[in-house]
Amino acid sequence: MNGGSFGQRGSYGSLPCYGKLSNIARKQSSKMPPVSSRDKERVLLVVCRCLGRRRVAMLLLVALALLVFIWGSLTVSKETTSPTVRPMDSIHFDNSDIISHPSVACRSRANSILDHPCHKFALPPPPPSGGRRFGPRPCPVCYISAEQARASIPCSSSASPVLRNLTYVVDENPIKIESHGGSEFGGYPSLKQRNESFDIQESMTVHCGFVKGNRPGRQTGFDIDEADLKKLEEFHEVIVASAIFGNYDIIQQPKNVSEAARKNVPFYMFIDEETETYLKNSSALDSNMRIGLWRIIVVHNIPYTDARRNGKVPKLLLHRLLPNVRYSIWIDGKLQLVVDPYQVLERFLWQQNASFAISRHYHRFDVFEEAEANKAAGKCDNSSIDYQIEFYKKEGLSPYSKAKLPITSDVPEGCVIIREHIPITNLFTCLWFNEVDRFTARDQLSFSTVRDKIMAKVDWSINMFLDCERRNFVIQAYHKDLLDHMPPPVAHVIRHPPPLHRDSSAGRNPSKNSRRGRDRRSGSRQHRKAAAGNREKQTFL
Repeated sequence: MNGGSFGQRGSYGSLPCYGKLSNIARKQSSKMPPVSSRDKERVLLVVCRCLGRRRVAMLLLVALALLVFIWGSLTVSKETTSPTVRPMDSIHFDNSDIISHPSVACRSRANSILDHPCHKFALPPPPPSGGRRFGPRPCPVCYISAEQARASIPCSSSASPVLRNLTYVVDENPIKIESHGGSEFGGYPSLKQRNESFDIQESMTVHCGFVKGNRPGRQTGFDIDEADLKKLEEFHEVIVASAIFGNYDIIQQPKNVSEAARKNVPFYMFIDEETETYLKNSSALDSNMRIGLWRIIVVHNIPYTDARRNGKVPKLLLHRLLPNVRYSIWIDGKLQLVVDPYQVLERFLWQQNASFAISRHYHRFDVFEEAEANKAAGKCDNSSIDYQIEFYKKEGLSPYSKAKLPITSDVPEGCVIIREHIPITNLFTCLWFNEVDRFTARDQLSFSTVRDKIMAKVDWSINMFLDCERRNFVIQAYHKDLLDHMPPPVAHVIRHPPPLHRDSSAGRNPSKNSRRGRDRRSGSRQHRKAAAGNREKQTFL
């Protein structure tokens, strides 16, 4: 319980007052007229004779069971509540013990995981395959209610190890010095600058996109209208963000969002002019630049010709676009959020005392395997992937093994990022973006290199949760280009049996002909039998 102490409590939350109650009981009993033992025996004899000993025993047992049931019900209602199954097989606890006082808008980090209702939750065993190979699917996740999750927002920010002050490079005229990699938007950081950025200091200045201006979105490439920039500069505890560039996906509306989140959590969708034109022509975009919960932010002068690279800007540099936000949830444009944002943050950040969370890949844990899978799927130019992997090998990249534990994977499923905006996480995503800007746009290939270099310098880690847990709170849709090339669904035709026509004028059908044929054959047999009988009669005559 949060708040002040109310004195010592008994095992069921009641104050100890047994001594006072016993004294009161003695006083009351002394005032009552005495009852002799003979009167008690007479009453018992009368009851036993009327009902019989067996019935009296049964009545006593029933009364005892009823008392136990009532007492147990009261205890359960006071102390705990049972988990209920929510959509997507998630477990929802509603334990009032962890709700802070209404006047308290946050909770202490020291008590964030003590006596948590999900503390003992464990994943059930996977269903038997039965010889069949199942693909990735969601698994149960334990959430507290949205109201309780919102009350669990930490009062203070997480500690940022070593790094306290992070600023960003500004260069109005960036020049490409080295032959490979980088962009004007990213400022063409040299290899020397890249290596120095991994040397964590108390104060640092690093490349982090938007180099051609003091404020991201104002003539920096990836430009945003002034009215939208003012919106993005507002303070918010929590925001949800996504992006669609090149009209590549269809906007998915969030579901199961609490009323508190609808009022306090902005949902920002970054789009380019091509996607804006499509939305306007389809009449999906209203005059307030909203589609359902999503506030649409149109980006002009996009820095890359590749829509996937443009999508990495808000995905990895969200802290630069929204400088006054504490927590953010990023989801790719193809995903639909189906759990309240407060519940997601409480489950994967606050409950874990983490500042950055991302799901691991459902099948691959090794960067070398991920690189080969990307080449096989044609995700990127093969020579570019090979160059990046060879570069990382020279820096010491090795195949993933159990020796890296407690690190559970080197390959994330990067479509969801849950983070707190503090200097160390901002640095991580800046350096991750620089790798994507220098090498391929496949951010899964560069994730572990940036993570391991930072973890080698400071005491910081990332919560890499299971992919099946991610699939519990987001649903993945197809990209728009795949939907456009899909054949229309085939309508199921229900075939009814032909009706039986009893009217001879309605025409002859095969069933009637066959029936008539049977009747004709049976009639001929009857005719032969009648003729034989007549012949027999004539013989006897």
